[in-house]
Amino acid sequence: MKGEFHSPSLGHEFFPEPLWFADVANGWFTIDRLMFVRLLMALVLIIFFAVAMRSPKLIPSGLQNAAEYLLDFVRIHIAEDILGKKEGKRFLPVIATIFFVVLFCNLPSVIPFLNISPNARIGMPLVLALFGYIAFIYAGAKQSGGFFKFLKSSVVIPNLPPALHILVVPLEFLSTFILRPATLTIRLMANMLAGHLILVLLFSATNFFFWQMSGWTALSAVTLVAAVAFTLFEMLVIFLQAYIFALLSAVYIELSLHADEH
Repeated sequence: MKGEFHSPSLGHEFFPEPLWFADVANGWFTIDRLMFVRLLMALVLIIFFAVAMRSPKLIPSGLQNAAEYLLDFVRIHIAEDILGKKEGKRFLPVIATIFFVVLFCNLPSVIPFLNISPNARIGMPLVLALFGYIAFIYAGAKQSGGFFKFLKSSVVIPNLPPALHILVVPLEFLSTFILRPATLTIRLMANMLAGHLILVLLFSATNFFFWQMSGWTALSAVTLVAAVAFTLFEMLVIFLQAYIFALLSAVYIELSLHADEH
């Protein structure tokens, strides 16, 4: 069998060439492939809900049914389960926004010709984590009657021996105000990046073995089956990462609302 093996290259995906506006404001508004995918999926998300809710019916069907099912999932199984009905309703817009943005930005990892999630690079996960970070700080400050009261409630554990505060206060501050957004960011980025790399390797192995002589061609069927199976698994990961990110954001808001109940 004659053919040519094309080795994979990730450089153009993680450091893509500018497509538009590279010379505007010293490149601040440059749109490369990843930014294009982000904007595209944001547009798809807006269109999805605009079409689904353009003329809502009492008995939903079609896109309205899908949109309401997803919204109910976020409301019941994330917001209300963690925060209760009152606070769940209050913070549902924040939690739902996080869930749907993560979900729709994860989808391109298995969409042909897009083939990469914007969340596989740190920018988008960091923005989403900061959004959740601001939400839980706002919740805690509002509940405690001010930011510094919330800060004190979060890092100072009552009834500890004074000497232990020297150790505990920095650890509580690091855990609450530094590690929470950092772990949210890294968890999402690392999972989507790992999935993308595995898919690249599996499909590249299929390409490699298919064009080899001496009996190696048959091995391409094995790698192809593995690639398809992992694609199905990646679809589960896409949903799970959106669920986990939104769930942890809700947990952090809940902890902030009860920061004085160590």
